[in-house]
Amino acid sequence: MIRVLLVDDQELMRAGFHMVLGSAEDVEVVGEAGDGLEAVRLTGELAPDIVLMDIRMPTLDGVEATRRIVASSPARVLVMTTFDLDEYVYSALQAGASGFLLKDTPPTELVSALHAVATGDAVVSPSITRRLLDRFVDSAHPPRDTSLLDVLTEREREVLALVARGLSNTEIAESLFLSEATVKTHVGRVLSKLDLRDRVQAVVLAYDTGLVRPGR
Repeated sequence: MIRVLLVDDQELMRAGFHMVLGSAEDVEVVGEAGDGLEAVRLTGELAPDIVLMDIRMPTLDGVEATRRIVASSPARVLVMTTFDLDEYVYSALQAGASGFLLKDTPPTELVSALHAVATGDAVVSPSITRRLLDRFVDSAHPPRDTSLLDVLTEREREVLALVARGLSNTEIAESLFLSEATVKTHVGRVLSKLDLRDRVQAVVLAYDTGLVRPGR
């Protein structure tokens, strides 16, 4: 069972997600929180596998709650947002979130996203991720030390750059004329060498170091 904690300051929204997830045989909603501070407390008490996290909430917002949860527990955080709040999503990814969903995500896609995150993958929507990072990781954003990438081989840098552009393993395999299994191995090595949790952190690092630049 995938244990999920729902976090949203709107009770109606929590009820909707609860209803959707309640229909999935292998998903269990173990608790609900109405603000970030309560989310941090309940994560410690209930030990969920995944926290579905809203961004704008009273007392403690979803970005800081995500940062605290990732730092203090093995739980993964999946951010829920409406597109007009997308400036907060990048901050949540930097705080350690394993991806994000729009609040109007279809039920089947929501459950699929939970499965992906539960198995150690990350939910990265190529089109939305590109738009977010192109908008918020611009020339004014101070780059991180590019020497971080020195541990990577040339092929691993290529793979990381394509991951950052939102390509799936299948698309990367087609682009580099490799097998999908080989690409998966390269991605795994990139994450391991750079001490990253998942593809989302890899995307953020690729932009932060200038390996990939907005609009390119």
